[in-house]
Amino acid sequence: MTGELSSPGVGRKEGVHRNQGDPLYTAEERRRRDESVWTLIQGILAPIQFAIFFVSLGLVIRYLSTGEGALAADISIVAKTMALYTIMVTGSIWEKVVFGRWLFARPFFWEDVFSMLVLALHTAYLVMLFAGIGTVEARMFVALAAYAAYVVNATQFLLKLRAARLDAARNPAVAA
Repeated sequence: MTGELSSPGVGRKEGVHRNQGDPLYTAEERRRRDESVWTLIQGILAPIQFAIFFVSLGLVIRYLSTGEGALAADISIVAKTMALYTIMVTGSIWEKVVFGRWLFARPFFWEDVFSMLVLALHTAYLVMLFAGIGTVEARMFVALAAYAAYVVNATQFLLKLRAARLDAARNPAVAA
C-alpha cells in the first residue's frame, strides 16, 4: 500500500475509549483489514503461537514439578518468545495497514498496552537465560509470569475478535 491512511479517529470521537454503539471498525478500516495479507498472517501465527505456548507450559510445569527437562523447557520458552516477537512485529504492520498507526490504534489500545507487559516479561526471561542471571527455577517463574500475562492478552484479543463479529452482525452496512 502506498500513501497515508486515514487517521484512526476519523468519523469517531478521538481517544482510546469507544462508545458502546461505535463499531470496532469503520467501513474503510474493515475493507483494509479484509484485503490485507497481514490479516491472514495473523490468523495463521496466532494458533501456532498458542500451540507452542501449550507445549512450553507443559515443559515448564514438568521441570518445576520434577526437576527434569530444564533444557527442553528453555528451548520451548525461547521458541515461544520468538513466536511472540514475530506476531508482535506482523501485528504492528497489520495495525499500520488497517488503522494508520504502528501500535496503540484506538480499537486495540489496551490490548497493545498489555502486549508491552507480555513482551517485557518474555524479554526478561531471555536476559536471565543468556546473561546467566538467577537460578533455573527463578527463570521458569518469570516464564510462568510471562505466560499468565500472555493468557490475559490472548483473551483480550479473542474478546476483540468476538466484538468485531458482533459489530458486523449488528451493522451489515459497515461490514459490506
